Amino acid sequence: MKKVLVLGASGYIGSQLLPLLVSRGYQVTGAARQLEYLKARVEPAPNLSLVYLDLADAEATQNLVAQHDLVFFLVHGMAHGYDFVEYELSLAVNVKNALNHSHVEHVIYLSAIQPQTADSEHLKARRETGAILRQSKVPITELRAGVIIGPGSAAYEIMRDFVMNLPILVTPTSVDSKANPIALENLNHYLISIANEQPSENIIYEVGGPDAMTYREQFEIICRANGRPFRIFTTPMLSPKMASHWLSIITSVPAAVGRALLAGLDHDFIANDREIRAKYPQTLIPFKQAVEHSINQDGEFLRSNVWGYDPTALTRWQPGYGYYPKQAGASFTTPSSINALWQVAKKLGSQKEGYFFANPLWRLREWLDIFFGGGRPVRRQPEGDELQVGDHIDSWKVIRIDEPKFLSLLFGMKGPGLGRLEVQLEDLGNQRRLSVTAWWHPKGFLGLLYWFAMMPAHLFIFRGMVRAIAKKAIALDEKR
Repeated sequence: MKKVLVLGASGYIGSQLLPLLVSRGYQVTGAARQLEYLKARVEPAPNLSLVYLDLADAEATQNLVAQHDLVFFLVHGMAHGYDFVEYELSLAVNVKNALNHSHVEHVIYLSAIQPQTADSEHLKARRETGAILRQSKVPITELRAGVIIGPGSAAYEIMRDFVMNLPILVTPTSVDSKANPIALENLNHYLISIANEQPSENIIYEVGGPDAMTYREQFEIICRANGRPFRIFTTPMLSPKMASHWLSIITSVPAAVGRALLAGLDHDFIANDREIRAKYPQTLIPFKQAVEHSINQDGEFLRSNVWGYDPTALTRWQPGYGYYPKQAGASFTTPSSINALWQVAKKLGSQKEGYFFANPLWRLREWLDIFFGGGRPVRRQPEGDELQVGDHIDSWKVIRIDEPKFLSLLFGMKGPGLGRLEVQLEDLGNQRRLSVTAWWHPKGFLGLLYWFAMMPAHLFIFRGMVRAIAKKAIALDEKR
């Protein structure tokens, strides 16, 4: 049984590739820095292992890579920020060195199409990462893709958020650049097919879909498929920098990722995929059909432990909610023990503690529900002394508990979107970090307005909340 390592397994491509590899009998290891998120997203399987790995740790990278026969390199550093190119290339160097001290037989690297006239930071990082990996002794198969159409694909979700959240699409002039997006199903066919190969040399393929069209034409199809009017206004005033700020308001795709993707859109991204189509034939899905299929899958990501598999969350989800959520929160570092912090945090909603800080504001929001179509607030408290999954705290519902470090509540009030509140504890050695985070999947323009209207209150409340919990935890430790 071939041992397969997927680097970057918590990402969009990696998390959906893992079960496909498992179903084909491979012994699969998914590695990621966001291990808890990955575990919540992926169903357990007998031949699947999920492990923490920071590729910046050269020794840990070498130890893990050496245990496998095939490696998928699906890592990118766009979310790292402005210095992501240097960061991404440093990770590639660590992987290259690990490959040279291993028995790995093949690496499959998912990269980006490289237009001759384009040289954005994102494209540069993708190109040079491939060059570094090819310096290893292991054969590298590099797949260069453009836009991938599927729920969760950053480029697709940016376009979809624009369509759902704006009455008029306001875009930069690069909207008239062309691309031939590939459906996720078609990309997976190539990835799985190449996994069966045993190449003796480096290969580069470009992959794309059957339709070459402008982003303007793509926007029109997405509008029609979602039952939205197609109204678009392009302006040269939206420079890449301004467009990135505009993007961070309209969409919930991480701003650094959106900024990196935008920088390369002044050029056509049309894949020359004749070679790979001849070697691994399949029926390529037209753009319109790929969009419709993605819409039909809308909300499937809720069927995971991120939402505790909660039927209420599944029921409340509506078409048009953003795939990626907006978020706001606060963190506080404290010498308190994990146990003391947890003992305090799990009293959330109790008659004595309430919400630990600014309880009148929490109550006020419940009364505001009347203006969103709800009724009078209903006071509810957990039946026992400790929170259990399924307990109700006023309008909130406990959907996930990972004792003693994680608590998640489903937003139960009325509002144009779907949300949850999370309390997370992390052990940093000499200190612990307590975080409270609100996640909000907005529904359209009203969902965005609601989020930004509530943000000042969120920031005020959460900053006070983490400090209040930490203070009570310190007092609890002192009693012991």
